[in-house]
Amino acid sequence: MAKRRPVGGPARRKTKPGEWRRPSLKPGAQQGSEIIRLGRAGGWVSLILATFIAYLPAFQGSLLWDDNHHVTKLDLRSLHGLWRIWFDLGATQQYYPLLHSAFWVEHRIWSDAAVGYHLTNVTLHALAACLVVMIVRRLALPGAWLAGFIFALHPVCVEAVAWISEQKSTLSGVFYLAAALTYLSFDQTRRTSRYWLALGLFVLSLLSKTVTATLPAALLLVLWWKRGRLDWRRDVLPLLPWFVVGASVGLFTAWVEKTLVGANGPDFDLSVIQRVLLAGRVMWFYAGKLVWPVNLTFTYPHWTIDPGAWWQYLFVAGVMALVIGLGLVARRHRGPLAGFLIFAGTLFPVLGFLNVYPFRYSYVADHFQYLASLGIIIPAASAVTKAAARISLAKAGRIALSAALPIVLGLLTWRQSAIYRDSETLYRETLVRNPASWMAHYNLGNALSQIPSRIPDAIAEYEATLRIRPAHAEAHNNLGDVLSQIPGRLSDAIAEYEAALRIQPHYAKTHYNLGNALSQIPGRLSDAIAEYEAAVRIRPDYAEAHNNLANALSQTPGRLSDAIAEYEAAVRIRPDYAEAHNNLGNVFSQIPGRLSDTIAEYEAAVWIRPEYAEAHYNLGNALSQIPGRLSEAVAEYQAAVRIRPVYAEAHYNLGNVLSEMPGRMPDAIAEWQAALRLSPDLQAPRQLKQRLQAAQP
Repeated sequence: MAKRRPVGGPARRKTKPGEWRRPSLKPGAQQGSEIIRLGRAGGWVSLILATFIAYLPAFQGSLLWDDNHHVTKLDLRSLHGLWRIWFDLGATQQYYPLLHSAFWVEHRIWSDAAVGYHLTNVTLHALAACLVVMIVRRLALPGAWLAGFIFALHPVCVEAVAWISEQKSTLSGVFYLAAALTYLSFDQTRRTSRYWLALGLFVLSLLSKTVTATLPAALLLVLWWKRGRLDWRRDVLPLLPWFVVGASVGLFTAWVEKTLVGANGPDFDLSVIQRVLLAGRVMWFYAGKLVWPVNLTFTYPHWTIDPGAWWQYLFVAGVMALVIGLGLVARRHRGPLAGFLIFAGTLFPVLGFLNVYPFRYSYVADHFQYLASLGIIIPAASAVTKAAARISLAKAGRIALSAALPIVLGLLTWRQSAIYRDSETLYRETLVRNPASWMAHYNLGNALSQIPSRIPDAIAEYEATLRIRPAHAEAHNNLGDVLSQIPGRLSDAIAEYEAALRIQPHYAKTHYNLGNALSQIPGRLSDAIAEYEAAVRIRPDYAEAHNNLANALSQTPGRLSDAIAEYEAAVRIRPDYAEAHNNLGNVFSQIPGRLSDTIAEYEAAVWIRPEYAEAHYNLGNALSQIPGRLSEAVAEYQAAVRIRPVYAEAHYNLGNVLSEMPGRMPDAIAEWQAALRLSPDLQAPRQLKQRLQAAQP
């Protein structure tokens, strides 16, 4: 006789010892324990909408510091540029090829419109918050919606979301969380397809930002949290390939940071004891900002890590005491210990044991804890939800309680995201909280130096930078740049360039700038040539230095052939260098028999830059020397005066050419008169006046 199936549905598989299976929850089964009660559709819409509202000020933001290294550069915007993003190490600031491929696609959509990049960042952050909710629900923990809202609206995330450069955090965060969610599904179903999908998502996260290499360790901690033990075959073995991939990519990134990005030198010379002290302080700092998010800033003070200061050991001792305490509590409640270990482990790449370039400015930054914060947020949300379930509240009280924390966090995020509106706002707000930030003074000086009327303010900021950090070669160089724009301050500019070179002798840009300054002083042309030669010796691909070296050589008797070689080097390095093509044409025009080469260079210049008035004028001069090409010369002169109506020389030469064409004398007279109005002391004014008198009836 056949066995009768039990009433109530299919038989459940027995759970093996140590195995965690997600409970099958009926709709609303956790309702009594949730602070925030939301229907499925209403929940997602509310979470996404709240995220966008909180970040509305960020949509008004412009490109900020470092954004120019992330929004796709001109030489990478082609299909070949996309290939270089993946296969040319050094084509981008950091080797995060998926991130820069995303920026490549976005540039095709948004071009240079900052609002599009902000829209992408906020969308990715909202998606990450939704994934947090899904993960907490899959773990069958209370507080899923609360955790999602806290993550979405917590102001420590603002730097990662409102700063375009940090799309690396939001993009990698989405892949990280999607990989975690998919792996948890694999752990419950053991479906191979889920495993490979999770691994693929993990690799995508690594290609966006390698801090996500800590994910396999976090997954093991989650499994231990839920099961109370780890099984080698079931839990550890499947994640071994993840550890290998993550460690390999992480070590490669550490090498790139040190050798290519520049995370080396005195700013990074810390002993083992200093690194341990730093790690302890960093963990407490980030935990403190999560619990009490006040005085958040773009750049925090750069700590002095002193092994001789007894109080600095308290941070490490505090971490050890906390771990011991949580270990004792873990006998009954594993969640707090697991959460802290996930928090600390996810922070490991930025605790100070590895060199990270931003340590040059500060050992801490809000965006470093974008994912690590979940190690505290999720357990805290679950604990708060459980505690609230024990409190008897009316419906109005429950609504007020559920809304209070997200509203407060959302308001803080709104205010914090507003400081990312533009560079001046960002750095002035930073200096309010961190007046000794030489980086903020320096970058504020860079921003102000782009506005002619703010040059005095830029000088003040560079000088403030140098008071804090006298050995800042870049600040000396940039101070020299702005001083060189002020009449009578050229000698001061030269002094700043020389100071920069004493600090950093192989600073090619400063050699170039010093060459530019010296070339303006009578009798110093040979010194200028020496500086340009130093610049191209240090950086052989420095096209601008080759061009200006050629300019100086062309003014030196007997060096015309050397000048031609330098111009040719400049256009070989940068084929789209219109000024170098024009200058090469000028040199060829001085050599008998090189007229065709002269015309070819001018034509290249105007093809590259159609609005290049000088190149049109020079091309007109060259064409006017060839019989039968006067009409083409007229067209070039007319292009020059259309682009620059006050171009007196172009009006004058246009008049000369028109006077040689039948029936065009009235037009020639009009052009000569325009030239005299624009420049009464134009070269050869007597001849011009004589021509006008002779032409009058």
